[in-house]
Amino acid sequence: MALKTAFKRIVVLTGAGVSAESGMGTFRDKDGIWTKQSLEDVATPEGFARNPRLVHDFYNARRRALREAAPNSAHFALAKLEQSVRKAGGELMLVTQNVDNLHEKAGSNTLLHMHGELSRVMCASCGTKGAWDEDLFTDTECWRCGRLGALRPDVVWFGEAPYGIDDIYGRLASCDLFASIGTSGEVYPAASFVDEARTAGAHTVELNLEPSANARTFSEGRYGLATQIVDEWVTQVIQKIGV
Repeated sequence: MALKTAFKRIVVLTGAGVSAESGMGTFRDKDGIWTKQSLEDVATPEGFARNPRLVHDFYNARRRALREAAPNSAHFALAKLEQSVRKAGGELMLVTQNVDNLHEKAGSNTLLHMHGELSRVMCASCGTKGAWDEDLFTDTECWRCGRLGALRPDVVWFGEAPYGIDDIYGRLASCDLFASIGTSGEVYPAASFVDEARTAGAHTVELNLEPSANARTFSEGRYGLATQIVDEWVTQVIQKIGV
């Protein structure tokens, strides 16, 4: 089935706002995580070197919260959009800044975690990576090299390069629809994605609780709870592509 509109190549970016109603905290809001915990202490390589126990305590708590979290209607709507676009012969890349796995739980497959994943670890000594759902401690041993205390969350910290950035920019350069959902518009390089998409001639839409720092850059803005506005937007896009 051919797409009935120009929306053949779609890129969707999600941030903390899409998971907030599932109980996963946001970061830069007035009551966000970075108002309660210094990002320099728990989200930088220097912070890990300085106080690994503090870093582990922070991520262990978030990992435990994730075990109890369930995807909300926004996650399910985006999984439905992916399936519909694929059925219509198009392509959708879902890029998330979130380190949770709620998109996967909802059924999304074409997913890129640009900031890593809470349920994975990497060894700062030998570089090995793998799935991890338990707590980490300063004396946890790497299963590959045997070093104690070198395992850390496979999460992109400040000062580190996001994952898959070349692939993301490649998709943005050829997309005809770009949607940013639940992001602050303050963190780069993600905040620049809308400019890349506009340069490619794409229609751009922001879906957020309230206008972001770069809201004026978007062609369209829709504001409210993610569980309300995302499902409505997805329904309209699916109708447009004729599935």
